[in-house]
Amino acid sequence: MPWSLDLVPLPPCALLGGPPLSGLLWTVLLLFLWYCYRVGSDPPSHSGMLKSGSGRSSFSRSSSRSPVDPRHSAPKASAAITMETVEEEEGTESYLTPVLSHAPFPTEAAAESRKLYRALQEYAKRYSWAGMGRIHKGLRNQARINDRPSIQKPHLFYLPDVPSIPFFPRDAHRHDIEVLEASYPIILAEFQAVYQRGIDTKLGWSYQGPKGQTVFPLYNAGVCVASNCRACPCTYRTLLSLRTFISSNSLGSAGFWLLGPGATLGGAYGPTNTRLRCHLGLQTPAQCELVVGGEPQCWSEGHCLLVDDSFLHTISHNGGAEDGPRVIFSVDLWHPNVAAAERQALDYIFAPEQ
Repeated sequence: MPWSLDLVPLPPCALLGGPPLSGLLWTVLLLFLWYCYRVGSDPPSHSGMLKSGSGRSSFSRSSSRSPVDPRHSAPKASAAITMETVEEEEGTESYLTPVLSHAPFPTEAAAESRKLYRALQEYAKRYSWAGMGRIHKGLRNQARINDRPSIQKPHLFYLPDVPSIPFFPRDAHRHDIEVLEASYPIILAEFQAVYQRGIDTKLGWSYQGPKGQTVFPLYNAGVCVASNCRACPCTYRTLLSLRTFISSNSLGSAGFWLLGPGATLGGAYGPTNTRLRCHLGLQTPAQCELVVGGEPQCWSEGHCLLVDDSFLHTISHNGGAEDGPRVIFSVDLWHPNVAAAERQALDYIFAPEQ
């Protein structure tokens, strides 16, 4: 049914003294509504700046026909993460994907650091860059960490902005500590059974560091030692019940550590600050001492110590032969300030070599 704009009567225009201007006013009204519709339906274009740690990163929106010019990316000295437009396979739409800045990896970085950096890039392409800022920064700055004189200097990977102290309180991993201490009798019994068979490399033992230090590993650099786990089934099940045990990458280990009388481990640094070593005392003579970051501490049988071994640390057993070896059950746990996304990425980057 045809309709007319004159259906709605309007009062006459007093100023002009003429007939109603209904047609003209309706035309202006429709033009205004059409303009508002077009303005509201157009996608907004915006550009801004995102700040990140030691540098800046740019956030730009462009069409798939306008690729990003790498000359306009972040400065080379920046460790920022740049947001660039990436074309989809169909070529019809584009989406924003965070990628590493075009800054080259530091030339002074060691070959191992470059390998880890490539692993991070592979992880981000497969999954996401979300939450990878600290790992990205840590890998780029690892060379400077190794060269600086410091009481805390992990030689493999340093995660920045992580609160660190030589000894952590029990509350940092209360659940896992309570599980280990509750399992102390059975863990001690299984160790004694293994120890009585003799210390021999053919029986699963290994020698580490100076003479007098031996290890019976259940996990070695993220790999389960099946024969040793079968010899200690209850201890193995206890490990699996821990919430923060590092069992999927080469930074994590677990096992029985023996230090003979008169032996001393000189000052050393652990490989990373992303873990804490939990020592459950099994046999601890009075003359044994652990010094971490200049703070001395002693083990206690049936109780746990949480140690950040990325600090300079020394271990000594000043007792006599009649005291026997110092024995602890050592378990590597995640640092409580390492986020879940970072743990997943570190599992990928430090995947154990099979």
